[in-house]
Amino acid sequence: MHITRSFTFSCLALVVLIALGGQAFSATVAVGTCTTLINFATIQLAVNSVPAGSTIEICPGTYPEQVVISKKLTLIGFAIGTTQDAAVIVPPAGGVVMNATDVSTSAPIAAQLLVENTAGPVKISNLTVDGLGNGLVNSCALNLDGILFQNASGTLNHVAVRNQIPGDVLGGCQTGDPIYVESSTGTSVVTIENSSVHNYNKNGITGRYAGTTMTVTGNYVQGSGLLPYGLAAQNGIELAFGAAGKISGNTVIDNFYGDPTFNTASDILLYDAAESSGITVTNNILGNSQVPIGLYTDTPGTYGDGVTVTGNKIFGTGTWDAIDVCTNSNIVTGNTIFNSAESAVHLDAACVGTGTHNIATGNTILESACAGILDDTGGSGSNSYGTETYYTVPFPITYSTTACTTPEFAGAVAHAKTTHKSRPSE
Repeated sequence: MHITRSFTFSCLALVVLIALGGQAFSATVAVGTCTTLINFATIQLAVNSVPAGSTIEICPGTYPEQVVISKKLTLIGFAIGTTQDAAVIVPPAGGVVMNATDVSTSAPIAAQLLVENTAGPVKISNLTVDGLGNGLVNSCALNLDGILFQNASGTLNHVAVRNQIPGDVLGGCQTGDPIYVESSTGTSVVTIENSSVHNYNKNGITGRYAGTTMTVTGNYVQGSGLLPYGLAAQNGIELAFGAAGKISGNTVIDNFYGDPTFNTASDILLYDAAESSGITVTNNILGNSQVPIGLYTDTPGTYGDGVTVTGNKIFGTGTWDAIDVCTNSNIVTGNTIFNSAESAVHLDAACVGTGTHNIATGNTILESACAGILDDTGGSGSNSYGTETYYTVPFPITYSTTACTTPEFAGAVAHAKTTHKSRPSE
């Protein structure tokens, strides 16, 4: 009798394993009932139930939960039918709660989808993460992230991440980030591609700290436009504090802070990024912003040098330069820049010990309000300029001590006379 029961249990276990994908080491299951696969009621239940290496197909619908993934998995929003084709993760009915801490500052985080400490890559596609209704009213104490990778690697492809705004109202908290990648003791190698990011309080896509390598390509990132003093200064895509990566083929617009004497907003911000690590910013479309591309450091010679900025199309710089280079030994080439409020390319010494040994060549500059190239070193010889193409530019090449002193915003002091860089909050 005991032998019969054991044999029966073993057979049932084998049937379950076969149903879960044909082998004990992976499975394909569903969340919801749109397929004939074994299905689970929630995404988290599916994540907890399957072995590493499995695939979870998420049926169209709304999923009010915070999901934590700590193993190699593939999540796919499964489109079916013509009336409902989106799988959307939203905050739970009672609002989001803390489920992580920042690897550098230990600040508490509420991540809607947290990928942490995985032994293999996590691939997420065709999924929406919406922060509306997060319940964080009047609180700066808890950072809201849409998708957070911590010491974990993977791919985000064709995802939409939106409305990561604490309390659903834009405010001054330095929090509210749709996609955030960070590492401490481990590494985070993440590719973000072909995705939509908008309605954020602070940054759209962020990669921080040594060990993080972030490839950002083919995405659409939109800030909130002109924001008044008192709200957080937004950045579209950021690499900071030792992170490395490549930023290419994205469209990033509408990151604009209303008081240029106080803070800076950038479409693409590199701040203390990994030193001479092959970072490239290529073939992006940027505009209607304060600083479309900003390269800054507070530790010259240690962070931020050796970036290549090429093939970008930039339009409508609202208050400052189109490409602001406040690091050293960078190459700025082949960019097309229209209607910059100040200079098209600023070789900027405001970060102290910076703005030297840069190369600017082959750029096309149309209607820059002051200079094509603004060189803070006064032509000392460490920077070099190639053959640029200028149209309707008052000063093709000039120096901050003699030109570009026109205020770029009502009540603001001249850009060339002030240090305006702001350090990203941690």
